[in-house]
Amino acid sequence: MTHFAPLLALQSAPPPAVVPADTAWMLVSTALVLLMTPALAFFYGGLVRSKNSLNTMMMSFVALGVVGVTWALLGYSLAFSEGNPIIGSTVNALLAGVGTEAKGTIPHVLFMAFQGTFAIITAALISGAVVERMKFGPYLVFIALWTLLVYAPVAHWVWGGGWLMSRGILDFAGGTVVHINAGVSALVAAMVLGNRKDYGRQAILPHSVPLTLLGAGLLWFGWFGFNGGSALAANELAAVAFTNTFLAPMATLVVWVLLDYFRTGRATAVGGATGIVVGLVAITPAAGYISPVSALLLGGIAALPSYFAIVLRSRTRLDDSLDVFAGHGIGGITGALLTGVFASQTVNAVFHDPQGRAMPVGMLDGNPSQIGYQLVGIATAWTVALVGTIVLLKITDGLVGVRTGEEQEIEGLDLTEHGEEAYNLEM
Repeated sequence: MTHFAPLLALQSAPPPAVVPADTAWMLVSTALVLLMTPALAFFYGGLVRSKNSLNTMMMSFVALGVVGVTWALLGYSLAFSEGNPIIGSTVNALLAGVGTEAKGTIPHVLFMAFQGTFAIITAALISGAVVERMKFGPYLVFIALWTLLVYAPVAHWVWGGGWLMSRGILDFAGGTVVHINAGVSALVAAMVLGNRKDYGRQAILPHSVPLTLLGAGLLWFGWFGFNGGSALAANELAAVAFTNTFLAPMATLVVWVLLDYFRTGRATAVGGATGIVVGLVAITPAAGYISPVSALLLGGIAALPSYFAIVLRSRTRLDDSLDVFAGHGIGGITGALLTGVFASQTVNAVFHDPQGRAMPVGMLDGNPSQIGYQLVGIATAWTVALVGTIVLLKITDGLVGVRTGEEQEIEGLDLTEHGEEAYNLEM
């Protein structure tokens, strides 16, 4: 099999057609991924103090609107329309030319919506690093700009026909595009905003661990659409990605609980929920490229760097409030690198290198150069997320100011930003 088909075959090939079974699966997958953003709101909301829980949840929920509209107006076109190796064109701006015609085997408009759910949750992930201290209005401005100027270009490079795609980077469902991108941006945002006023002076404890567990469970449920849907069809590849999404977090959870036991003598619920999410993050870039046994290995290995990154962060002055970088940044890097190790032709019969030559895809299949390709993708996402986030936050801060005042932090952002309370304790 080769990328180059005879001219006659190209001329006689029928136009792509919408396949009902594939469309049905992608409708379900799109809904599942959309559910992940409210799930993230529960996960994050339980980890903060009660006086900031509504504000924290709203930072996820509002991305459904702000990022979703931004995506439809321009973001999708920049990421997935035909352009150049750096950025897509504006040909699909305002969803021009995005209708029910086939995109692969599903309607084009459904492909746009599915990809939009990815953009939404990626921007929302960043909020976990700046909770309890970022103004809500400036946050809206930031995530809209970030979607257009950081997320859309990286998505185009990896998935939309851009230069990383042509270099052979493997990212099945978003280890680089989503998790490294968001994780590094979260780290930068935490550093730019600075620490909460009482950080390091008193214990800042989760107000509702059951809410966080609910969020973790719903994230896992939605992640079957995230990874399984990235096959873009109801086929064997979707089944492999689905199964790997089933297995990898199980292994991460087991290793995480054991690490907790050996280090502290206790297994915490917050740790268990975090382990599940780390396993989901790590399997994302590899989901359709590796075998189920490899998924178990990947999940178990992925627990180690993220677990100890959280332990190390807690001993520093860095206030990445909900450990977004350790969970998503480090987890995404681990998954991207292990994709280069475990990717196998036993899962997908034929891969091609950037020159269109069939080759084994992972280090264990005799192709150690795939690790180098993965490192290029990781370094690129790091650079764009770091520089882009610094610039956009500085611009937003200069225009409207991003940091709440000390009095607002003490009172809590639920009241000062929204005029509401999560819990009416007087009733």
